[in-house]
Amino acid sequence: MVLVNSTPCSVTCGLGVKQEQLCEVSPAGDYRNCSLVRSRCLSDWICGLQHLSVPEGKPLQLTCLSQDAASLEGPNFGYTWKFARGLITTNDLLFHPFSNPSRSLSFSPVLESHSGTYRCDVQVLSSFQLVKRIYFGLRVIPRDLVNLDFEKSLTWEQQLAAKGLEVPENATGPRERRERFWEKQWFSEVVLGIGSGVIMGTVFGLGLCCLGRICGKRAAREMNGD
Repeated sequence: MVLVNSTPCSVTCGLGVKQEQLCEVSPAGDYRNCSLVRSRCLSDWICGLQHLSVPEGKPLQLTCLSQDAASLEGPNFGYTWKFARGLITTNDLLFHPFSNPSRSLSFSPVLESHSGTYRCDVQVLSSFQLVKRIYFGLRVIPRDLVNLDFEKSLTWEQQLAAKGLEVPENATGPRERRERFWEKQWFSEVVLGIGSGVIMGTVFGLGLCCLGRICGKRAAREMNGD
């Protein structure tokens, strides 16, 4: 049997699954009796830091190895979890052992005290070879912030996308219309302010002119009287 074709690994780090096509080769060089086989694949064993933000009180499950990769025939794996409480970090000196022999870690429900970074190592039991390391940076949102209206913080386009609706081309959303309204109001206020300033300046100038004439007439009378 020879390898004829293979799919890419299902993951970019750690253990994944790929599908291979194996065939017999006839003396004439033809492929026959082909079969598809699923097998494990290993790329870079360091998977880095995955950030998570979860509302307090919700269930949560962290999984460091997929069910597909864990269930295939081959060596058995061991899982080692560690925890850095209250920190989002990849500094291994800050982690402490966390008792959990499973490939998954569940919280029902998640609490604010669960915030921190969880590190999971996957090793081959027979050789202790490290085949995956992943960090989960968990931030738990307190209950008093969970009730904030999240939808109000979305743009009009994001609200349509969240509802599965398509955003029309060159469409003007409510927020944009509100912005244009305020822009018009701001422009009107500026024009009104300039106009008021011009009027006040004109009135003030006329007042000074009239006052000058009155003072001039009084001075002329006084001189004639003398």
